[in-house]
Amino acid sequence: MPIKDDPRKPRRFSFGNLFLPIAGLIFAANIFLPSLLGPQIQRVPYSLFIDQVNDGEVSRVSVGQNEIRYQLRGETGQEDVVPGQVLSTTPIFDMELPQRLEEHGIEFAAMPPPKNRWFTTLLGWVIPPLIFVGLFQLFANRGGGGPQGAMSFTRSKAKVYVEGGDTKVTFGDVAGVEEAKAELTEIVDFLKMPERYNAIGARIPKGVLLVGPPGTGKTLMAKAVAGEAGVPFFSISGSEFVELFVGAGASRVRDLFEQAKKKAPCIIFIDELDAIGKSRASSGMFGGNDEREQTLNQLLTEMDGFAAGDATVIVLAATNRPETLDAALLRPGRFDRQVLVDRPDLSGRQEILSIYAQKVKLSEGVDLKAIATRTPGFAGADLANLVNEAALLAARGNRTTVDQADFNEAIERVVAGLEKKSRVLNEQEKTIVAYHEVGHALVGALMPGGSKVAKISIVPRGMAALGYTLQLPTEDRFLMNQAELNGQIATLLGGRAAEEVVFNSITTGAANDLQRATDLAERMVTTYGMSRVLGPLAYEKGGGNSFLGQEAMNPRRQVSDETAKAIDEEVKDIVETAHHQALDILRNNRELLETIAQQILDTEVIEGDKLQELLSQASLPEPVAA
Repeated sequence: MPIKDDPRKPRRFSFGNLFLPIAGLIFAANIFLPSLLGPQIQRVPYSLFIDQVNDGEVSRVSVGQNEIRYQLRGETGQEDVVPGQVLSTTPIFDMELPQRLEEHGIEFAAMPPPKNRWFTTLLGWVIPPLIFVGLFQLFANRGGGGPQGAMSFTRSKAKVYVEGGDTKVTFGDVAGVEEAKAELTEIVDFLKMPERYNAIGARIPKGVLLVGPPGTGKTLMAKAVAGEAGVPFFSISGSEFVELFVGAGASRVRDLFEQAKKKAPCIIFIDELDAIGKSRASSGMFGGNDEREQTLNQLLTEMDGFAAGDATVIVLAATNRPETLDAALLRPGRFDRQVLVDRPDLSGRQEILSIYAQKVKLSEGVDLKAIATRTPGFAGADLANLVNEAALLAARGNRTTVDQADFNEAIERVVAGLEKKSRVLNEQEKTIVAYHEVGHALVGALMPGGSKVAKISIVPRGMAALGYTLQLPTEDRFLMNQAELNGQIATLLGGRAAEEVVFNSITTGAANDLQRATDLAERMVTTYGMSRVLGPLAYEKGGGNSFLGQEAMNPRRQVSDETAKAIDEEVKDIVETAHHQALDILRNNRELLETIAQQILDTEVIEGDKLQELLSQASLPEPVAA
């Protein structure tokens, strides 16, 4: 669990806590004390002063630059005038005032300069520094405290987990990546018993890079290593090192490794390492990012220097783009070992489902192996989401357990999207969609490749799918031959071919099918070397414009016009051949096409044994004699 400050620990005295009360007292003293100590003199308008001078009521006048003080005569008999009273007024530029005073026999003189108020002068020198220091202390306390105070943005933002917390994860919580666990077991043994390795002179890897697609469990694997070893675990994302201020990222790297050394042995986990570890040569002639490069240089320095002494700190990092990392990060002595965390196979998916299924209530008839078979290519995060979706469907249906139908519906929600029951098709569109999907199913059932048509539906799903045909592999496949790829293209074109056979016209519904078929045919020619004309050559080159940060903006190599024309012709020939193959299959099974289409128009969905019985009647056309 994350380490928190102890609330019982006494806090350090800070001047910022007393700043506001002290400043308030000083301000009040500066404003009100002189008025309390000094004489109370009534101020009157200048016009009244002139009238009193003309009436002979004034006996003495002191003229100052900003104030005129005068004393009334003692023998006056007016009720509102106190004899001997001292009054003041604000002077107005009046050149005749001395002459007027002299004519009325009034004694006048210049007012003496004011006495120096040492208390006010002292406050003028003391208050500004106090305000500055107080505000600095106030912002420092609000900025996170600590020795760096207001400069806390240079401190590491890593979350720290300690042994025995509620978030402890072990290898038992990770499934489907047995090879990766075997590689990381050595790290766990070293953290538990380093003397066994030191005695023989073995050096444990300083850094381990976890490489794999998103959602395969790289972060979970790193937490499991720390949980198995029973050591503190520092977790931070690469993007958290990047800051607006230049040099802040490098300071955070230094602070992170300083904290780790104090808790050694421990593990530092940096997620999304490519955020700070991209190759420094990737920006080319346009120059690099100074802040990111400083952060990367500091990381390189720390990984070279933190192993000195007895501090045992192992760095685990994760990325799904290892090809973009700087070569200095991957050299021996830094990230010595790369561990692949790939998508799980059939048995791995079943183990992952078993782990997540323990968190929900399952019905007795749930077959996790069947679910794993229907989810090829799913990563650990996808399977966790699948189990949660099934549980949500069961709760929505007011059921107390999750059954097999909930998982089947959850798979379709993840693969094809939500049902769009509000999207109502007219009868003509519904008929076209039915024949289109049956065309996919009939061609797919006769094509090689090991995939089985499991469901046909004309219920709209997702953003644009007006219907779909679900094919499920019977086993995990890692290699495909040319005939199987041609069969996939023919299956994709089966919907368009059905529209041609039945309606003698085509619609826009096959746009996505055509795009996928063309892309697959182009990969066959330019990547897999499956071309009769171009031969076993690869014309595809990964990468793209590194300055713009986009991959494969121009995936082909620079080829001649003749070669580009040959590629286009070869791709067109592959697609057209598959198209004619789909047409021949549907014409040969015209009656079966009508039968299945009419049934799906009545029920909207066909699956299970009924679908398999219908598709088993399909047959390939007789080969044409040469």
